[in-house]
Amino acid sequence: MNLEQALPKTSVEIPDGLELITLGAGCFWCTEAVFQRLEGVEKVISGYAGGIIPNPTYKQICTGTTGHAEVINVYFDPRKISLENLLEVFWATHDPTTLNRQGGDAGPQYRSAIFYHNETQKEIASKHKAELNSSKVFDNPIVTEITAFTNFYPAENYHQDYFILNGMQPYCQFVVRPKVEKLKKYFGEKLKK
Repeated sequence: MNLEQALPKTSVEIPDGLELITLGAGCFWCTEAVFQRLEGVEKVISGYAGGIIPNPTYKQICTGTTGHAEVINVYFDPRKISLENLLEVFWATHDPTTLNRQGGDAGPQYRSAIFYHNETQKEIASKHKAELNSSKVFDNPIVTEITAFTNFYPAENYHQDYFILNGMQPYCQFVVRPKVEKLKKYFGEKLKK
């Protein structure tokens, strides 16, 4: 039995007309704050994916021993924003070349990851990664994990909409806000009006 077969499986409902991609880019407070602002993104839920225990808590995943990554489920309308556009934002708003780390947040729960929901998503994500590596957009090779979706567990309620509700908190000011400002600077045309 391989690891993927051993992982607990969960299913996620996808509303008609929408698609879902699951992304890990370090702290989910940062990632959620970025993707919530994009036109065509209908809903973002912070949670945990890829781990070996069902229904983990934040305290458990912070040990780095559960195998989960902090992720967001991004529900998007492909008529308004493409997966390619979402991945452009994904690559640009975190460092996909650092293994198990984003800034001061370290551990496997902060890994860069794309959990694809179908073969088309896998192909698009793999192609993006290969093109970025071959064109040397980053100084170091991309270490982003591209793996099949197996599970997602929503994070505790206090993690949802964290930046919206806690934007003046020091971590938000010093870590989350710069990512949001970068999004506005480079992807202003993709933002919700």
